[in-house]
Amino acid sequence: MYGGHITDDWDRRTNATYLEALIRPEIMTQMQLTLMPGFKSPDPAKFERSHYSNYIEEKLPVEQPAMFGLHPNAEIGYLTQLGETLFTTILSVSGASAAGGGGGEDTVKSTIANLLKELPPNFNMIDLILRIEDKTPYMIVAIQESEKMNQLLNEIRFSLTELDQGLDGALNITDAMEEL
Repeated sequence: MYGGHITDDWDRRTNATYLEALIRPEIMTQMQLTLMPGFKSPDPAKFERSHYSNYIEEKLPVEQPAMFGLHPNAEIGYLTQLGETLFTTILSVSGASAAGGGGGEDTVKSTIANLLKELPPNFNMIDLILRIEDKTPYMIVAIQESEKMNQLLNEIRFSLTELDQGLDGALNITDAMEEL
């Protein structure tokens, strides 16, 4: 499948086989499906769609690693890593150091300079298009993604430059700049 669409007979054949083998009415005729440990579906003969929605909203248990077939300790590792990342980010932006000094603005300005220095150059779209001899669907997607990447790079450059000017006092700091 290309881009979520069936593009040829082989895709159609594969999808038809999947649908025929996996998606069957018998699945819904069972009295109760176990959707996850401790959460069984209601009887389909007694419930309508709105009742299913209410049932899910009221009875669905809190997410836990066992729901996804993971060991209970998987959540501990995830939360530990999330906490470390959060606090590292806060410390790097706030300018805190072992000496206890401030300097938050200097840290932000150096981070902006580093990010601007590391940004790759934009793709030369004319050069890309001229290089492509056979315009296959994959090549068209590559061109479209290159255009999107150029837009993203331009937005990052603009936002960082604008923030740098705001920190220098050349521009008023907006809410968007403050959030950035």
